[in-house]
Amino acid sequence: MRKIRNLLVSTALAGSLAAGIAATAPAAQAETSAAAGTAVTAEAQAARHFFGPIYSTFGRGEDRGHRSYFKGHWKKSNGRYWFYGSLFDRDRDRDYSYVWFRWHDDRGFHAKYYKTFGKKDFSKFGGFRKSSGFDDFDIRVCEGDNRFDDCGRWSDVF
Repeated sequence: MRKIRNLLVSTALAGSLAAGIAATAPAAQAETSAAAGTAVTAEAQAARHFFGPIYSTFGRGEDRGHRSYFKGHWKKSNGRYWFYGSLFDRDRDRDYSYVWFRWHDDRGFHAKYYKTFGKKDFSKFGGFRKSSGFDDFDIRVCEGDNRFDDCGRWSDVF
C-alpha cells in the first residue's frame, strides 16, 4: 500500500510541475517571439541577395569543371550597397583568373578588375549610393595570359 501511495504522490507532484512549466511557457515564448521579431526586422533590412556562380569561358582543351568562377552576394546597409564574394581559379594551370566589376552612377561607367592564382575573397566592395545615381553592377570572369582571355559574358547582379 505504501508503494502505491508514494507512486500516486510522485505522479501528482510531477503533474503539477509539468502544469506549472506549461503555464509559464507562453509568456517566455512571447518574449522570445518579440526578440526574434526585432532580429528579423534588422535582418530584413540587411537581407543578402545571392548571385552566381559566374563562369569564365573555357578554351585550350579545358572542360566546364576547370573554369574559373565568381560567387557572391550584395546587401544594403545604412543606405549603401555592398558586394561580397569569392573568385575561384580551379584549373591550376598557372594562368591568372580575373574578376571584373563594372558599375554605373551619375558620373558614368566604371570598371575595376582583380586577379588570383587560387582564391580571392572580397568583403564590402563598393559602398555605392542610390543618391549618387548608382543603378547597375555587373560582373564577368576571365582566365588566361591576360585579363581579356577566355572572358565569360557580363552578368547583371544588381
